Amino acid sequence: MISDPEGTVLALFAAFCRIGACIMVMPGFSTARVPVQIRLFVAVAISMAVLPIMWNDIYPQISGKGHTYIYIIATETVVGGVIGLIARYYVLGLQFTGTVITMMIGFNAPPTADVLEDTAENQLTNLISFAGLMVLFMLDFHHVILSSIVDSYKVMPLGVGFDPQGVLITLTNALETTFYIMLRLASPFLIYGLLFNVAIGMVNKLAPQMPLYFISLPYLIMGGMFLLYLGIAAMLRLFADGFAPIMQGG
Repeated sequence: MISDPEGTVLALFAAFCRIGACIMVMPGFSTARVPVQIRLFVAVAISMAVLPIMWNDIYPQISGKGHTYIYIIATETVVGGVIGLIARYYVLGLQFTGTVITMMIGFNAPPTADVLEDTAENQLTNLISFAGLMVLFMLDFHHVILSSIVDSYKVMPLGVGFDPQGVLITLTNALETTFYIMLRLASPFLIYGLLFNVAIGMVNKLAPQMPLYFISLPYLIMGGMFLLYLGIAAMLRLFADGFAPIMQGG
């Protein structure tokens, strides 16, 4: 029997603020293809599952707080949003990598509807970003995020206060790590595009009368597609391997 129903509801809502804010911005669940009702029900279900585990960390900070409860709700929402943003930055980095790859291999086809969002995106970028997100779901990346939320109560306890400097450092470190990982993934295509265009430029200097740009474009796309065929498995594997460390580091 619940001895303090009011305190239990307040503790549940405090847990929901951190978990719900994380699900609101985390990749996969925050896409336009997932209805808002499903996100809400998932956040409530996870909050009810996490509350008994973190009861000793949440309930003592809630009971008898009075007007400071509003401040706790605000800080919990920001903390949850920061955890979700770390994962979202990582997935957005893969989308940016797909855009870089399409530019370097000359695959500048007219954009079509995005698979995940209500925006227009290149077909190859859609393929890479959706494949990366699917691999993360297959490897239970949402379990890593939920584990990070539970561990965050030790790093950023409820009721202690909001540390804007620490949050900015966390987001900056996540962006820095994401940039280096995505640069590693796109480096073969960057080198390929650079070498190909330098070679075509040198040939164009020898034969300026020939429209080498239009002649070389199919070969540029063909070579880039072949390079993508050979390297997409390793690229997705490196992308999946880097997700857990960036979440644990964040």
